[in-house]
Amino acid sequence: MQNSGEPKTGFLGRRELDLPVTIFEVMSRLSDEHKAINLGQGFPDERGPADVLDVAARAILEGWNQYPPMMGTPDLRQALAAHGKRFYGLDIDWRTEVLVTSGATEALTASLLGLIEPGDEVVLFQPMYDSYLPIVRLAGGVPRFVSLKAPDWSFTRADLEAAFSPKTKLVLINDPLNPAAKVFTRAELELLAEFVQRFDAFAVCDEVYEHIVFDGRQHIPLMTLPGMRDRCLKIGSAGKTFSLTGWKVGYVTGAPHLLQPVAKAHQYITFTTPPNLQAAVAYGLGKDDAYFAGLAGGLQAKRDRLADGLRAVGFEVLPSAGTYFVVADVSPFGFDGKDEDFCRRLTVEAGVTAIPVGAFFVQDAPRSFIRFCFSKRDEILDGAVERLGSYFSRK
Repeated sequence: MQNSGEPKTGFLGRRELDLPVTIFEVMSRLSDEHKAINLGQGFPDERGPADVLDVAARAILEGWNQYPPMMGTPDLRQALAAHGKRFYGLDIDWRTEVLVTSGATEALTASLLGLIEPGDEVVLFQPMYDSYLPIVRLAGGVPRFVSLKAPDWSFTRADLEAAFSPKTKLVLINDPLNPAAKVFTRAELELLAEFVQRFDAFAVCDEVYEHIVFDGRQHIPLMTLPGMRDRCLKIGSAGKTFSLTGWKVGYVTGAPHLLQPVAKAHQYITFTTPPNLQAAVAYGLGKDDAYFAGLAGGLQAKRDRLADGLRAVGFEVLPSAGTYFVVADVSPFGFDGKDEDFCRRLTVEAGVTAIPVGAFFVQDAPRSFIRFCFSKRDEILDGAVERLGSYFSRK
C-alpha cells in the first residue's frame, strides 16, 4: 500500500498532476446532491438565437462536415475581422491575424503555451478565472500576482511596480473580469499599457464578455490603445456572445508574429473546430446592432432583478459592470468563517448555490464575498431569492 506521504501515482505508475478539483465542480456536485438552485456556474439557461441555431442545423445537413482549415473557416475569420472593425475600429488581416479555436479556454491554452518559455514571468490579476494559473504553470511560467480589492477591484501604479520585472514575458488580463464583474476603465488600461511597453512584454486579453457590459459602459480592448496593437492577443467567445456556451467556439486576434506560435500550439491541441458551428458564428457576428444591445440590456435587467432581491434579503451587493455575475458581501449576516463555508451552508440549508470569491485567489484572499450568476430565467432567480429570504428569516 502506498504511503500517504508519497506522491500519488496513477495506474501507469506515473505521478499525477497536482491539480485541485475546480470549485465549480465541487459546488455543482453539492448543489445536485441537495437539489439546490445552482447560481454558481456561469451559463445561460436559454436556447440562444433561433436564427443562429438554424444556420448551424442547415450547415450540418447541407454543408461540409470534414476537417475545416486549421486556422478556421475563411467565412468566420473574415467575419471576425469585420467584427473588429465594426466595434473597435481595428484593421485586421483575416488571413494572418485571426485564429479559430475550440472554445476560449483552448485559445488561452494555445496562447500561453505558444508564448511562454520556462522561467518567463507572467503577471496575473486576482481574482482570476480558475484555469489561468494551471495553464501558466504547465507552460513553465512563473506567476506574479496583482491583488484587486473590493469594491472597485482596481490596481495602482505601486501594484504594477511590484509585479513587473525584467523577466516579465506577458500579462494576462480578463476584461470584463469574470469573478468580480469588473469592467476596466480607460485610465486603468492606459496604466497597464504603459507597463507592458516599458518592460517590452505582451498581453493576453481574455475578452469573452466583451458584449456584456452594462449601464452605458463601453468595452475597450487593450489592443486599441496606442502602442498596443502589436503586443496584444485578443480572445473572444461565441459561447458568451450568443448564449451558446456548449458550442465551444473561441477565437484569437493578434499580429502575425504573436499569432504564429499560438497557431502552432493550437494544431497539437484541437487542430480544428466543427465547421457547421463556425458557419453559424460567422452569420451571428453580422447580426444588427439591436441584437448586441438586446443581449446586454436583457442581462442588465436580470442583474438588477437578482441584485434587488439579494439586497432585500440582507446582502450587501457590489457593483456589477458586466459579465453574468454579481458579487455579494456576507458580512451583514455576522458569519465568522470562510466564504466557502458560507456557500456550502447556503447550498445545504437554504437550497441556493453560489461560488466563494476567495476560490479565485492564490494569496491574500478575501473571506466575505460570494458570487451569484444571474444569466438564468426570471423564475429561477425569483425562486432563489425566495429560498434565501425564507432561510434568513428563520435565523
